[in-house]
Amino acid sequence: MTARFISFEGTEGVGKTTLLNALAKHLRAQGINVLTTREPGGSVFAERLRALLLDPTTHLADDSELLLMFAARADHLAQTILPALAAGTWVLCDRFVDSSVAYQGFGRKHGDADTLAKIHSLTEQFVSRLPDCTIWLDLPVAQGMARAKRRADLDMAMLDRFEQQQLAFFERVYQGFAYCQTHAPKRIQRIDATGDTEAVLATVIAALS
Repeated sequence: MTARFISFEGTEGVGKTTLLNALAKHLRAQGINVLTTREPGGSVFAERLRALLLDPTTHLADDSELLLMFAARADHLAQTILPALAAGTWVLCDRFVDSSVAYQGFGRKHGDADTLAKIHSLTEQFVSRLPDCTIWLDLPVAQGMARAKRRADLDMAMLDRFEQQQLAFFERVYQGFAYCQTHAPKRIQRIDATGDTEAVLATVIAALS
């Protein structure tokens, strides 16, 4: 069986990590070798950039943030994703290039054409492999943010640099994911994430089948 590359996307608190791990368990039960990874991160260098990018005390220009995301992604691909796929291992990734469109393109720049063109250019230059399938976990933004804040026990110091953004930022991010799905409807599967983990997992498995 050909190894597959599957990414999970969504705004904060949609349950990406939980669903990714549940799918990995399901696939392993079918005898499939699976690697789980994340962005930003997934390689030694990219994890160092992750710590910088998520640190609430980090202050970056928007373009600097975008370039660091792609620097981390290029190393992640080269060091982790591509070797795993070449070895016949499925890769499940918590976020990938669609998050750059949603967060840096729409969240930071409100979806302006110049930033989206930069993301498209960087993708063409540095992303040699897109996911075979992307699972967009669709959840109302306010509901997801409430989950994220509960996860941090209502302690704002526990929220990372992105999670501390205002609701309007995440409304724009949501629009970014909708934009991605519209432009790549065959790759990106929209999954209703309002149900419990078991129900959402069943929908994800059906979509992948």
